[in-house]
Amino acid sequence: MAEAALDAVRRELREFPAAARELSVPLAVPYLDEPPTPLHFYRDWVCPNKPCIIRNALQHWPALQKWSLPYLRATVGSTEVSVAVTPDGYADAVRGDRFVMPAERRLPLSCVLDVLEGQAQHQGVLYVQKQCSNLPTELPQLLPDVEPHVPWASEALGKMPDAVNFWLGEAAAVTSLHKDHYENLYCVVSGEKHFLLHPPSDRPFIPYELYTPATYQLTEEGSFTLVDEEAMEKVPWIPLDPLAPDLARYPSYSQAQALRCTVRAGEMLYLPALWFHHVQQSHGCIAVNFWYDMEYDLKYSYFQLLDSLTKASGLD
Repeated sequence: MAEAALDAVRRELREFPAAARELSVPLAVPYLDEPPTPLHFYRDWVCPNKPCIIRNALQHWPALQKWSLPYLRATVGSTEVSVAVTPDGYADAVRGDRFVMPAERRLPLSCVLDVLEGQAQHQGVLYVQKQCSNLPTELPQLLPDVEPHVPWASEALGKMPDAVNFWLGEAAAVTSLHKDHYENLYCVVSGEKHFLLHPPSDRPFIPYELYTPATYQLTEEGSFTLVDEEAMEKVPWIPLDPLAPDLARYPSYSQAQALRCTVRAGEMLYLPALWFHHVQQSHGCIAVNFWYDMEYDLKYSYFQLLDSLTKASGLD
């Protein structure tokens, strides 16, 4: 009897993503030709938890005309920033039986620019990606070139952003599949970003496992070693690479349907809270994103229920 009930729950969970997709998930990420009003943004995108790419939202930013690698060198080249360094471009990702975090190095931005422009080499792959509001805290000289927030989004969401982040890295730097509890407005200033997205409703098809956390350390000789973070709890993370999924190990993922989109210079992606995303970029891409804390409302609670049922039923 209990087994039959459990099978029924599993069946409902497997059917749920398709039902949700039919009702509310677009086949492709839509484009808006201009920024929405706060009312339209909230009603048409935030409330239904739908992504969109907004054109002509950054035209008034001086950064769009000014920011280039030579401009960054002249303006903030001597400024020290926190740089994630990994052997393969994957920071915060599953490697073997570990969840591995990058080595963090403090480097003058000019060192990163030297690597990006091919003037120097550095062991591993570099990515300026520290997400603790690194634009105002590490590169305040660049703040006059951008807005401190997105006014129509701040009005719609009733709050200011929790963080404003600056991103600059090599093409080999990849962000592994994950989700955040932020409403994310991701603005590409130069180059382009390639996003692979899954709606929260695809959770039954997306595997999670628990991993011992570890951190890369860069030795004096320039090689990488892994050091376990023994004081930290195990980390739940997605072991699957959506670009080359191991369907023998994770067969359910074949039923998930990813949306792919490219965000180009001058465009802004609205990435709703709890959407799974995997990110690649063009070499030397420069971007800024605004993280607004999500509302922990009934939608959040429903997602937590979906997550708990997926785990409890053994679909993971």
